[in-house]
Amino acid sequence: MDLAPEELQFLSITTILTESISIPKRSPKTFYLITLTLIFPLSFAILAHSLFTHPIISQLQSPFDDPSQTTHEWTLLLLIQFCYLIFLFAFSLLSTAAVVFTVASLYTSKPVSFSYTISAIPKVFKRLFITFLWVSLLMIIYNFVFVLSLVLLIIALDTQNSVLMLFSVLAMLVLFIGVHVYITALWHLASVVSVLEPLYGFAAMKKSYELLKGRVRYAAVLVCGYLVICGIIGGAFSVVVVHGGDGYGVFSRIVVGGFLVGVLVIVNLVGLLVQSVFYYVCKSYHHQGIDKSALHDHLGGYLGEYVPLKSSIQMENLDV
Repeated sequence: MDLAPEELQFLSITTILTESISIPKRSPKTFYLITLTLIFPLSFAILAHSLFTHPIISQLQSPFDDPSQTTHEWTLLLLIQFCYLIFLFAFSLLSTAAVVFTVASLYTSKPVSFSYTISAIPKVFKRLFITFLWVSLLMIIYNFVFVLSLVLLIIALDTQNSVLMLFSVLAMLVLFIGVHVYITALWHLASVVSVLEPLYGFAAMKKSYELLKGRVRYAAVLVCGYLVICGIIGGAFSVVVVHGGDGYGVFSRIVVGGFLVGVLVIVNLVGLLVQSVFYYVCKSYHHQGIDKSALHDHLGGYLGEYVPLKSSIQMENLDV
């Protein structure tokens, strides 16, 4: 990053995006290989998995003469979904580890290469996975509470008052989306913390919560923007490629599908770069200095190069 740490806290969302987009120029080969080997498979799987599940779902919606055929289709669908989720989470964590580690290495002037990044991923992945498990537990609890609250609300209200019922359900949905966006921002920032600080799991989530204070609006705009763009891409892929049918020729569907996958690859790469830059923005906003020497050695610890320093990368009591 070209900006000094004390300047980061004053960045606008537009500047954050500009800074993020400029980072790959400092090591284009490394980011090209990360994109090709990790982000592209992730983006392709996100869109293309519906090509396999849609025909099965269509068959399940049709009546079967043989009950065993229904069991076979359900088994196949669940197997595909299970493999897809494993692939999705694995490559999501791998992509996050690779991009955050590479950006931090550039920030500390460490040598950057694709092989260097890949060799550090195993230890980074373990920390990210533990953090992901904690976030998943939070999501499960939150969704359970939301569904339970929605059911109790419907039971408590007079179902004959449709206006009140509609208003109450909409209010619950708005609340659900708001909390979902916040937890998503918490997860992404906690992922960066898990790589760049000696914290992971619940401790990383707590640190992320502290860093988000005062920057929740920024985080909400960035997360919502990312989710909306991904939703538009996914919707267009579903309409044209998955459900295109006779309305679009095979060649047109291939071209549009390839273009949308390429766009999603760029969006995912920029999203990962933004969450890395946003971490430094939050640190600067809270006047938490980043000791480049200690961070340099912390990153080296993933490669067996770590020599403990007296200083810590968490300098909460020091101003930038």
